[in-house]
Amino acid sequence: MKKSVLTTFMVLCVTLSLQAQHDDIYLFSYFMGNGEDGLHLAYSEDGLHWNALNDNKSVLAPTAGGDKLMRDPCIIRGGDGKFHMVWTVSWNEKGLGYASSDDLIHWSEQQFVPVMAHEEGAHNTWAPEIIYDDQKDRYMIFWSTTIKGLYPETQDTLENAYNHRMYYTTTKDFKKFSKTKLFYEPGFNVIDGTIIQHEGEYVMFVKDETRTPPAKNIRITKSKKLTKGYPVAEKPITGDYWAEGPTPLMVDGRCILFFDKYRDHHMGAVASTDFEHWEDISDEISFPNGTRHGTAFKVTQEEFKKLQEAF
Repeated sequence: MKKSVLTTFMVLCVTLSLQAQHDDIYLFSYFMGNGEDGLHLAYSEDGLHWNALNDNKSVLAPTAGGDKLMRDPCIIRGGDGKFHMVWTVSWNEKGLGYASSDDLIHWSEQQFVPVMAHEEGAHNTWAPEIIYDDQKDRYMIFWSTTIKGLYPETQDTLENAYNHRMYYTTTKDFKKFSKTKLFYEPGFNVIDGTIIQHEGEYVMFVKDETRTPPAKNIRITKSKKLTKGYPVAEKPITGDYWAEGPTPLMVDGRCILFFDKYRDHHMGAVASTDFEHWEDISDEISFPNGTRHGTAFKVTQEEFKKLQEAF
């Protein structure tokens, strides 16, 4: 009798644990077109099949920067419980956009953060990402910029002669920002970095933007420290197609890395359980028409219900 009760109790605990794991809803922030109309959101229960909120219309119009675009929207939940978002405001301005929200419905005033204003030769500020550093209770924002004259060994004449490296700043309050520093110089034109923590390491995915000969693939590098120590990302984990804008999402112990197959005009994905061996699962996913890259993250059922009511 005691054994039967114990077995029943254990089964109940496992069931409740599994149910708790699936209580969260996955959200995907993205842009459409050139980012003129602002932030779009999609949701998923399984992390594979995504449906648009608000009939695939924007849920937030861009106001920051001169060109007022909202490309590459990156959203995280911070240490304060709020949602923090950064994005690309322009193809060629020297700053990025920032806003925060308690519920993804009502947003703070949008800020233009001039992170590259000090660099006379800076051409742009592309694809900013944000991550919360729980060890130092601060936020790290990182992005890609071309600075005229730097790294001539990888300079190309095609694609407006862009030759990116990655830079970063940190902040605790989004009012004061640390001095911009070089973050990642892998010896190739690099954009679209994104980071996830896994088993005591920071795993960073980047795009090799080399044009001649074309690379245009996603690569992976790891470090024990957030702001430094990433070796050259050598081996691509995506296939024989052009990919950009990676974003990782953990689903039932598996990392799914979504990215934009921008020449094919649809999203793609690879998956791994060990961050070493990757399988292309692009045929298993679906996204709203016109989805461009952004960020995958989780919200609670209660938060999602309010989003549905609002949009």
